[in-house]
Amino acid sequence: MELYRFKWQGADQSGRKLSGEVVSRSQAAVQDELQKHRITVKRVRKKGSLSGRGRVNAKDITVFTRQMATMIRAGIPMLQSIEVVSESVKKPSMVRLLQDLANDVSSGSSFSEALRRHPRHFDRLFVNLVDAGEQSGSLDQMLDRVASYKEKVESLKGRVKKALWYPAAVLLVGLGVTSLLLVKVVPEFESMFAGFGGELPAMTQATIRMSEAAQAYWLHALGAVVGAIYLLRMAMRRSAKVTYQVHAMMLRMPILGDILHKSAVSRFTRTVATTYSAGVPLIEGLSTAAGATGNAVYERAVEQVRHDVATGQPLHFAMRMTNQFPALAIQMVSIGEESGALDAMLSRVADYFEEEVDNKVDALTSLMEPLVIVVLGVLVGGVIVSMYLPIFEIGTAL
Repeated sequence: MELYRFKWQGADQSGRKLSGEVVSRSQAAVQDELQKHRITVKRVRKKGSLSGRGRVNAKDITVFTRQMATMIRAGIPMLQSIEVVSESVKKPSMVRLLQDLANDVSSGSSFSEALRRHPRHFDRLFVNLVDAGEQSGSLDQMLDRVASYKEKVESLKGRVKKALWYPAAVLLVGLGVTSLLLVKVVPEFESMFAGFGGELPAMTQATIRMSEAAQAYWLHALGAVVGAIYLLRMAMRRSAKVTYQVHAMMLRMPILGDILHKSAVSRFTRTVATTYSAGVPLIEGLSTAAGATGNAVYERAVEQVRHDVATGQPLHFAMRMTNQFPALAIQMVSIGEESGALDAMLSRVADYFEEEVDNKVDALTSLMEPLVIVVLGVLVGGVIVSMYLPIFEIGTAL
């Protein structure tokens, strides 16, 4: 059903002017809804459709979760809570999602059942915790717990992305500036050098040959790089084996690999701690945590852990058998199992490795700052020096 945002103007029974916005399927439906509240409608104007505009991201879901927790804690009924939150949202795609949830709840579905119909936006962890909260009567606490979990995971994802993008950005800037010099600047010098009549320095000759190759093949090279990236992404989507190999290679990278290792361990322990403390069985929590690690190598390792725990092995022993988890994490999980405080110990492990990721990213950023100068100096400075060498030699001869 197509939904639209309408802006209305009217007056109440005392004649006071009122106005607002509402989401509905038609102008007549808006008028009927306002008349139920004894509002005399003077004008209703369609502002636009809500279909296919914008994209619901993790931040939108986190804010929605926090708002729902506040509404339910205040004693507001579920359907009315969703409608109130929907009125405060501006992104059309998010409004559409909330309207779908409201329709499902109004037709008799529970909140967890309504969420389950939208797996793209609400994962198994979200749905399982909401279901546990509905059954235990602590839905507001569960929603707060989900929101806190998502905030921590998204913060960790942001730091890891920063660690991955920073080196790539430096390399791209260096290559871009160098390519611009080779394609646009060096040819100007080459035409000037043609009238010198003497032999050019070896460094200058090498730069000119690179410039000729860049002018002839830059479009082919750009197409090859874009095509290779596209093919790799398609292969990763269609083949779990390719995805596993790529993720394994990323884990072996210097510095970045260690950050990815610690990030995966942190996300795994944070997910298991959240589900276990909410009363979700450990086996089901491990199944949810496998997809939350963000890495195919650790996903396979967690699946192996889940299988071993299902056959009666302790969690720490199953983790040790994968040869993927750090010794510190295994020891702390062992202590948590022996003391009966597994969820608290898993949370401490997650906090520890999140702090390690922070420190590694900060160290990488500090390391990259001088590296930026070195890379740009070698690439750009090398081209410039090679172009001025013949001029310096002529000046010396004179």
